[in-house]
Amino acid sequence: MKTIAAFFATIALTAPAFAGGPVAVAEEPMIAPVAEVYAAPGLDWSGAYAGAQLGYGDVDSNGAGLDGYGWLGGVHAGYRWDMGNWVAGTELSWDKTSIDLGDTVGDELDSVAALKLTAGREIGNSLVYGALGVAQANASVGGADLSDTGLVYGLGFDYAVNDRWTVGGEVLEHNFDDFDGTTNDIDATTVKAKVALQF
Repeated sequence: MKTIAAFFATIALTAPAFAGGPVAVAEEPMIAPVAEVYAAPGLDWSGAYAGAQLGYGDVDSNGAGLDGYGWLGGVHAGYRWDMGNWVAGTELSWDKTSIDLGDTVGDELDSVAALKLTAGREIGNSLVYGALGVAQANASVGGADLSDTGLVYGLGFDYAVNDRWTVGGEVLEHNFDDFDGTTNDIDATTVKAKVALQF
């Protein structure tokens, strides 16, 4: 009798292990992949470009009486090399000026041309750069046509409206010592707005 009771007790204890079929396993939590932030490629400043500029010039003759100010405008063309965050280039510009020098009628600064090397940093769609080069100025003084070559340097800023068009500005300082063999040192500061098409 004790044996039968023990048998039924064993069956009663082990029966739950066989009841209900397979045991459901808890699912592991899903880990959603983290989306990588898309970094758009930077603007490519490489290539040739050409455009026009309009600005204002202020001439100081260091006491020689050939001071003046007025409008200027012209054209420019250049080429840039994009090296990642840094951009280097070269640019040639020419400006026709309307700047009277002193009080004598006919004394004026006629034109200024410049050949510059540029180097700057790309910041988003903008380019901030420094410029250094040589400039040539033509002037009419005392009925004579004078011309001289000097130093030009300054800062500029360009903003890419799209992948073809840029707008910007530039501030340049021009230094001409002993202008065309005279004892007159002439300095000119120009501020220009620029627009250009990149090829």
